[in-house]
Amino acid sequence: MSSSSSVAAAAAVHGAGKNGNTGNGSSTTGAKYDRSIEDTVVALRRELRTVYETLREQNEKLVDLEKDVRDRDISIRYLKNEYRKLKEYYQCSKSDLSVPPNFALNGAGGGGGGGGVANKENMMLREHLGSASVEDLLQKLQKELKEKEAMVRELNQKVIRLSNNLIYVQKESLSKDDRLDELQNEIDKFRQVVRPITKAMIEKRCSEDTFDAWSPGVENTRILPVTETRIKRQAISAEPLSSLAGMQGDLIKIPKSSLSREIIKSAILDNDFMKNLEMTQIREIVDCVYPVQYAAGSLIIKEGDVGSIVYVMEEGRVEVSREGKYLSTLSGAKVLGELAILYHCQRTATITAATDCKLWAIERQCFQTIMMRTGLIRQAEYSDFLKSVPIFKNLPEDTLCKISDVLEECYYQKGDYIIRQGARGDTFFIISKGQVRVTIRQDTQEEKFIRTLGKGDFFGEKALQGDDLRTANIICDSPEGVTCLVIDRDTFNQLISNLDEIRNRYNDEGVSQRKKIYEEFREVKLSDLRVISTLGVGGFGRVELVQLAQDKSRSFALKQMKKAQIVETRQQQHIMSEKEIMSEANSDFIVKLFKTFKDRKYLYMLMESCLGGELWTILRDRGHFDDGTTRFYTACVVEAFDYLHSRNIIYRDLKPENLLLDVSGYVKLVDFGFAKKLQSGRKTWTFCGTPEYVAPEVILNRGHDISADYWSLGVLMFELLTGTPPFTGADPMRTYNIILKGIDAIEFPRNITRNASALIKKLCRDNPTERLGYQRGGISEIQKHKWFDGFYWEGLRNRSLPPPILPKVQSVVDTANFDDYPSDPDGPPPDDLSGWDDDF
Repeated sequence: MSSSSSVAAAAAVHGAGKNGNTGNGSSTTGAKYDRSIEDTVVALRRELRTVYETLREQNEKLVDLEKDVRDRDISIRYLKNEYRKLKEYYQCSKSDLSVPPNFALNGAGGGGGGGGVANKENMMLREHLGSASVEDLLQKLQKELKEKEAMVRELNQKVIRLSNNLIYVQKESLSKDDRLDELQNEIDKFRQVVRPITKAMIEKRCSEDTFDAWSPGVENTRILPVTETRIKRQAISAEPLSSLAGMQGDLIKIPKSSLSREIIKSAILDNDFMKNLEMTQIREIVDCVYPVQYAAGSLIIKEGDVGSIVYVMEEGRVEVSREGKYLSTLSGAKVLGELAILYHCQRTATITAATDCKLWAIERQCFQTIMMRTGLIRQAEYSDFLKSVPIFKNLPEDTLCKISDVLEECYYQKGDYIIRQGARGDTFFIISKGQVRVTIRQDTQEEKFIRTLGKGDFFGEKALQGDDLRTANIICDSPEGVTCLVIDRDTFNQLISNLDEIRNRYNDEGVSQRKKIYEEFREVKLSDLRVISTLGVGGFGRVELVQLAQDKSRSFALKQMKKAQIVETRQQQHIMSEKEIMSEANSDFIVKLFKTFKDRKYLYMLMESCLGGELWTILRDRGHFDDGTTRFYTACVVEAFDYLHSRNIIYRDLKPENLLLDVSGYVKLVDFGFAKKLQSGRKTWTFCGTPEYVAPEVILNRGHDISADYWSLGVLMFELLTGTPPFTGADPMRTYNIILKGIDAIEFPRNITRNASALIKKLCRDNPTERLGYQRGGISEIQKHKWFDGFYWEGLRNRSLPPPILPKVQSVVDTANFDDYPSDPDGPPPDDLSGWDDDF
């Protein structure tokens, strides 16, 4: 079942019940479709059990046949031995056709004058010989031998046929397992879309007073309300890597045998996630892993524990279980617990040593240091190369960093022509390893040697300026080959623009407005606030609707965060960054921060209240949005990103849960816990975001910048149009592996228009530098895309454009657009007086 068909079906269900006019047909269609998928899965499981039974029976038959073959082989060897002895005796005494004395057919024995007793071989020969002559016996033995050999050949052929059948059945079993996983994912996606719609239909039916639950003579068809709802997604984050302090020194490298190194490397390359790392990074990981031993029965990983170590198994077997139920047994070169090297998280399964095990381990901090160091070293080396080129030396640092990111490594063997004289080209080369020979072809057609170029030298620079006719030959001249850093003209031109104009556009805006806000709330104290109700629950605490005791004409949102929990998860730097960024922000598309407070247990942020509710809640209830509605909300996010990115601020946590509607129906960006101000042209390395929305470079720890926000914008568009994000898996690691396969592996449903699909794919390019919004022209390239043709951008900015959904808000304390939340079951947190929040 393709993802497009499931989402299209979900869209059909939603279409039938649009604007609240839900009917039995829509409910029945959704139920039938859901049942059809469930029935398919059940049928496949039943068929799979049949296949397993057949496989077991075939194995038993194969064992019996192999035993039969062994028995017959023993019999044939015995007959061959007897035949050989008879043949030798017959050739030695052709005149005497009597029975050889050593066979003692009469039981008395003879030969050599000695007596004897007939053994087992004598008895078997007597059965064959009887009163016949030796010649008859030989013929009989030859005939039996041929028959036995024919039977053995037949049995061998039968064994081959059964082996082929076993291979076929095993392949079928694997394909059915894959099909089951695929269908299970389809069910999960379908339920995410259909359940909110079905729930709305059911609640409507249950609330109708005219509906008789127990009509006489009529089968009871009343449907009970569904209690299971779509759960909000929690963002995750690793500890911030604030600097390279302590990283410049050599990592601790552990000596190990060449065999161990190969086993560790093969395990990494066999892992769906870690195989995407660069070979230089894999080599450093192999260098740094340290040995650990676990005796049989020992606990290696415990479900629910917070992990920070990943293991590579070299010897032994381990058993995997979840919630006390056995899942599988693993042996050989395997990576265990790889999610722990990405961020602070709980283990999802228990792994126990079934035998004595030899493992290799690496800590998350060491892994992230390797990722960060290799990326920074490569960027610095490439930037130094670029600065030596005349056409690059006057470019700003951030542009050089961007160009260094798009340089591709190309390898050439000795004798290869890298450039041929007279050919046209648009590519520029920098030699990073090896040397090349430069020649020119003269009128005699002979090539004249000009000079040799080595590491750091470059050629083909005129191609970037439009002169694409090559004037010389460049030939690889190193026995070990040449590695070049390559960039083409189109990529170069896409990255070169007037960045200073874009960067400084907002520099002087909003300063006076922020000063006005500061003066207005300077005297407000925490004790002046009165809690009305809860608006939401987050990772570190709650958001309460509050009012000033002396002013009932307006309301605010008070974000309350537990200090002890922030310290426990090492998120102090992120919280301080959130306060700094929101204190300076002044955009109609970003929630405003008015003031901050703190006490012994909590940090508080007093912000504007957006009483239209979360976009996530509306999406949950409606299933998905149409093209026009999605365009409006996406445009609001584009405006927020335009404001942030012009200040080198990366957001990193875009999702419907973090988009709030104000009373006018316009969307505002909220929750800046992962936002960060970057140095010009630099990257950040901390893994953070919501699993379905993180970009590939974040997962692979390659360093990321504002381009990661454009990836998440494409994911948001897909989710708003379909109800589910394009990348979803049963657990975070499966989601990450799906993301690493790329957007081209995702099947788009039919309700996504061609222009919307094209924009999503341009935003979700695997290479960060190729994403729309990141190249020359910046975010305006998104605004000029065909999907936005005719959109009234100026009306959006001055808030004259009518929103697609106008929320109903009765008063400044109306929380009807928010879900109900219970009180905090954990009670007050412990005090934290460490002082890290002095500047909050």
